[in-house]
Amino acid sequence: MAKQVNDETPPSKPAVGAPGASGFHHLPVMCDEVLEVLSSGPSGIVLDATVGGGGHAAAILAANPDISLLGLDCDDAALTAAAERLEQFGDRVVLHRSAFADLAGAMGAAGVESISGFLFDLGVSSPQLDCAERGFSYREAGPLDMRMDRRQRLTAAEVVNGYEEAELARILYRNADERHARRIARTVVAARPITDTARLAELGTRGHSGPGPSSWWPSCQTHLPSHPDGGQW
Repeated sequence: MAKQVNDETPPSKPAVGAPGASGFHHLPVMCDEVLEVLSSGPSGIVLDATVGGGGHAAAILAANPDISLLGLDCDDAALTAAAERLEQFGDRVVLHRSAFADLAGAMGAAGVESISGFLFDLGVSSPQLDCAERGFSYREAGPLDMRMDRRQRLTAAEVVNGYEEAELARILYRNADERHARRIARTVVAARPITDTARLAELGTRGHSGPGPSSWWPSCQTHLPSHPDGGQW
């Protein structure tokens, strides 16, 4: 079984309703290109800094039996799925619940001093978008959560309903380069309290004056779960 090195080990099987092996299906992008670079290199440890459901990791490990892998993710549901998917590779895999921002800490906890290659596949994954309860999608009404790491206290609801207008605008403009940041922030603050993603999407679109949520939502989706200095909650 894939080894877990942190104290909060995800269960070997996903909880009912959680996006685990039966629900956390994410097609790894550019898999052939990733394999060309990572599986043909020297033996050693590959760092998958955003292991997700383990798609890239499984392909890398299957392609080169001389490679081991350290997989990081701060999403407990993703690690549950990755542990199941990578179980066949046994002790060639170590999983650690950590954001990629703490690479040094994760490598130290796993006893890894050097790596032979690395992979970062950044962004929100399709399983996170498909689960309305996570609050990442505007297509279905869900709670204003948006936490990649659900151990963190602060949610998007607290940011949207509690931050000053100028602070909201600063988050969207400085972190996401959203040119309509002030207008979106003004519209959101005037409509408080906001309780779900559908309402936020409606208000943001009104403030953005664009064709729909798809034109501006990614900036909220990626950067509302951040302090104004860009650090994750």
